[in-house]
Amino acid sequence: MSLVTLLGKSQAETGKEFYYLGPLNECRDCKLKGVCFNLEPGSRYRVVEVRPQTHECHEFMDDEATAVVVEKIPTPAAVPKKQAIDGSMITYQESKCQNIGCENYRLCHAEGKAEGSKYLVSSVKGDMECPIGNKMVRVDLFRGRPH
Repeated sequence: MSLVTLLGKSQAETGKEFYYLGPLNECRDCKLKGVCFNLEPGSRYRVVEVRPQTHECHEFMDDEATAVVVEKIPTPAAVPKKQAIDGSMITYQESKCQNIGCENYRLCHAEGKAEGSKYLVSSVKGDMECPIGNKMVRVDLFRGRPH
């Protein structure tokens, strides 16, 4: 399912991906907030179409927001092997490992994912090498159900 939202002019490019982290407090009185804030916090999106409509917006450096069509896409992440079941809902637990030099660090600390939140394992990609011996699997996660 596709949604229309607003992005800064420099971000409004077909194929561009981003994480929606939630509404800005500075925008609470804006008449367009219903269009900007119609995405799901903690989810990842891809721009599939850029529309010609633009709107004045002082929260973007170029003072202009562009209408775009986006689709929700999964977030790559690492989860313990026992949670890696295709189609299952899991409660996300961020890794306690702090080895920032590890090639898997970004997967074990998945961007936009909130500790204790529910996610759908949309696909299991396979086992990962863990330097400290944890049995981890690479997966794709959706917050809630994919649209």
